[in-house]
Amino acid sequence: MKSKEHTRQVRDKVIEKFKADLGYKKISKSLNIPRSTVQAIIQKWKEYGTTVNLPRQGRPPKLTGRTRRALIRNAAKRPMVTLDELQRSTAQVGESVHRTTISRALHKVGLYGRVARRKPLLTENHKSRLQFATSHVGDTANMWKKVLWSDETKMELFGQNAKRYVWQKTNTAHHSEHTIPTVTYGGGSIMLWGCFSSAGTGKLVRVDGKMDGAKYRAILEENLLESAKNLRLGRRFTFQQDNDPKHKARATMEWFKTKHIHVLEWPSQSPDLNPIENLWQDLKTAVHKRCPSNL
Repeated sequence: MKSKEHTRQVRDKVIEKFKADLGYKKISKSLNIPRSTVQAIIQKWKEYGTTVNLPRQGRPPKLTGRTRRALIRNAAKRPMVTLDELQRSTAQVGESVHRTTISRALHKVGLYGRVARRKPLLTENHKSRLQFATSHVGDTANMWKKVLWSDETKMELFGQNAKRYVWQKTNTAHHSEHTIPTVTYGGGSIMLWGCFSSAGTGKLVRVDGKMDGAKYRAILEENLLESAKNLRLGRRFTFQQDNDPKHKARATMEWFKTKHIHVLEWPSQSPDLNPIENLWQDLKTAVHKRCPSNL
């Protein structure tokens, strides 16, 4: 049974009477406390020089320092690890503790369990687009004014397979003003190459047949530098193209090097970053409104 703890005042009286040369038995009788208590108070005073309660060690930790450090390393390296997994890891080294004990140990070093926030998965293309954007954050407006943007596009001369509504009377569905011309077997379209800058549009070229590396270089030879000259971009302009294989072919890149033309590094699969897409859309809208009658 745990003995009663006496007040500081009682302990001080024990020491006061002891200093007055009273024996343990007389002190015990005068203060009405057990002789063993008097002896313990005096021994403590002799050893520590005080009657104040000393800090107590308390219950020993359930986790050894080594196991606690291992838990902290595990949680820091593997943020998705569960309390059950951490609990099993402590049991494997012979220290079976409750989940609450593990949580408390992690809280002391600032690690708290929280619901993971959902974040869209970034592909390599996303990362390259982000890198492209951050690498050009500091570019000035004058730099972008020196860029000659380019691209190819397929122009459907008779419109795409979209529905158009017309106001018509009964039995007039096949009148020419109520119909949209169509061409079968993939006809009715042309391939175009074009370029533009902030100063205006450059050359627009119709591509006959299939575009390959040689044909692409011929288009550049005949139209790129002339377009840059007409738009007054100066000698130190930047040319933009996407990463189509014929654009990035060794012979094509050698051509740029020979002509001393700086080519803008472009992230893969990023047509939406090219402002020429807006120009193509305006051109296609204008062509579809005119409804051409021949190729």
